[in-house]
Amino acid sequence: MNIWLSHHLTALTLALRRLSSAPVNTLLSLLAMGIALALPAGGQMLFSNAQQLANRSAPAARISLYLSVDADRKAATDLEAKFKANPAIKSWQFMSKEDTSARMRKAEGLGDVIDALPKNPFPDAYVLAPQDESPAAVEALAAQLRKLPRVEHVQLDSAWVRRLDALLRLGRSSLFILAGLLSVGLIAITFNTIRLQVLTQRSEIEVSRLLGATDAFIRRPFYWFGALQGLGGGIVAWFIVALATIGLARPIGEIAQLYSLGFALQPLSLGNSLLLLVAATALGWGGAALSLGQYLKDS
Repeated sequence: MNIWLSHHLTALTLALRRLSSAPVNTLLSLLAMGIALALPAGGQMLFSNAQQLANRSAPAARISLYLSVDADRKAATDLEAKFKANPAIKSWQFMSKEDTSARMRKAEGLGDVIDALPKNPFPDAYVLAPQDESPAAVEALAAQLRKLPRVEHVQLDSAWVRRLDALLRLGRSSLFILAGLLSVGLIAITFNTIRLQVLTQRSEIEVSRLLGATDAFIRRPFYWFGALQGLGGGIVAWFIVALATIGLARPIGEIAQLYSLGFALQPLSLGNSLLLLVAATALGWGGAALSLGQYLKDS
């Protein structure tokens, strides 16, 4: 067997033995790490569901384009040719001035007012659907449309797009800050746990050094200890988030049904689950590396 692999298997076995030798302390450490990791992981799960719900329930972005009142039908036809050539425009709907006038006459109190006017006061109009509904893309398309000939006014209701985008960015930034703070806490937990392990094994470490053991040989079991502890905390966090998802799925589903949203709470995706476990393992290893580095430097 490869010597490097043999050394790591020996270190892994020793780390597992140390974890199992104090089951209560190990369980408490895993619970503390799991709860710390469950907060950003649960936040990511809720954020992904909120983003999915926002994209599904938010109204589609639309741009209203009004021609000048004296524009003829040829001007409208020329505009449609430009719409077809513009890849930023997904679709459009034409509303003639005659249809608008007929619709407004049906409104209470407006029929007599419109009939008293010398001519139709309403312009031809288009309602356009942009290909990209992001706030920046909608604003850029509106600026292009304002430059077209015979276009009197371009109106877009992008306030809701900006609000939604701002809320999602705020949620994402808050999640990153929370994850960063709890990651530091996780490293601190692993740092102290490894520190206690090192102090307990001090005599064994000194004897190993006298026998010619390298720092890498001494570090290896503690690295595995920290990585396994981090992985265990990640698994505990995954189960906490999974149980929370199951507990919240029914009430959230009932609320969504009342509002006819057709929404169901989704658990952590496979990618996010793997990211959680890998990050937890890496943070455990990092805490062990900091603790070992500090001890070996001091000694």
